[in-house]
Amino acid sequence: MIILDEVKHDLSVLGPEVKDIGEALAIPANSQRYEELTQKSSEPGFFDDQENSRKVFAEMSEIKGKLDKYAELQQLYSDAETFAELAEEMGDEDLLPEAEEHVEKVKQKLEELRLITLLRGEYDHNNAILTFHAGTGGTEAQDWAQMLYRMYTRWAEAHGYTVEVLDYLDGDEAGIKSASIMVKGTNAYGMLKSENGVHRLVRISPFDANARRQTSFASLEVMPELDDSIKIDIRPEDVEMQVYRSSGAGGQHINKTSSAVRLIHKPTGIVVSCQTQRSQFQNRDYAYEMLKAKLFQIALQQHKDKIEDIKGVQNEIAWGHQIRSYVFMPYTLVKDHRTGYESGNVDAVMDGDLDGFINAYLKAASRGELESR
Repeated sequence: MIILDEVKHDLSVLGPEVKDIGEALAIPANSQRYEELTQKSSEPGFFDDQENSRKVFAEMSEIKGKLDKYAELQQLYSDAETFAELAEEMGDEDLLPEAEEHVEKVKQKLEELRLITLLRGEYDHNNAILTFHAGTGGTEAQDWAQMLYRMYTRWAEAHGYTVEVLDYLDGDEAGIKSASIMVKGTNAYGMLKSENGVHRLVRISPFDANARRQTSFASLEVMPELDDSIKIDIRPEDVEMQVYRSSGAGGQHINKTSSAVRLIHKPTGIVVSCQTQRSQFQNRDYAYEMLKAKLFQIALQQHKDKIEDIKGVQNEIAWGHQIRSYVFMPYTLVKDHRTGYESGNVDAVMDGDLDGFINAYLKAASRGELESR
């Protein structure tokens, strides 16, 4: 049976790879660490220190995720071996499709775990704050910004992340002028950091009666949510707080009170806002977290230690700054200009199929082929 020989060959190659990825993930050491943390969490008085208990549970969750994924990989490999052995012993070719299917699942799971080994940045495991901005061009750009908002929301939900809307400003006629969301889950920032930059759209405009081709731009900022161990000195006198009535998506409390908060950081000109929480205090706290993350990101980029030395830098949301182009007409193509990775299935990409682009970026970054971002 030719197919059986191919399956057996694949399994012989995949076996060592399964073992190698287990070593790369430090499975024995992580298992031991998980047991230590489990015992620690059951000690008397553990919950007295809420900050410490939060960190312990966060680490446990991250480790458990790795252990569960590797256990799933081992089970898939074992099942593939079982189907192949039964097909050979019983001479039953009907079992081979099951074996082939499990081999493919092993390959997919291996690729997923290899990516985890590439997420070695200090903040890669953190939640991610995504902020969308429409470029110039009015309705066209605002519609494009909303399309990107939907695309990343779809990607996050498909990967088991939780999406929390922080701010949402509707466009004049369609789309959005800007929006901010928090993507919550292990490695959210590590997976999404590659998406930071300007995104370009080429399509036949649905808003043009003459059906002319239109180029639109929108930007996406991706920042890690920072925990309390990261100290950013934000002086109260450097921040102007404005309150206003909320608008757009957000729930029943929207528009009833002036609960939305906008913070303006005077030394840098950075502006952040939040309007989707139930109270002005909650919106203010979230806005400060966003400001803190943004200042920290700029500090890293410019290698500065003091906020007063930081000058806000905003790339123009226009031609020449794009990291990726999305072409709907006259042909369909999505191409990343940093890695060269491309896909002809625009519909799938707009529905959140971004793994190929993210994978290509992480691999290129691990080989030192990209500037650090």
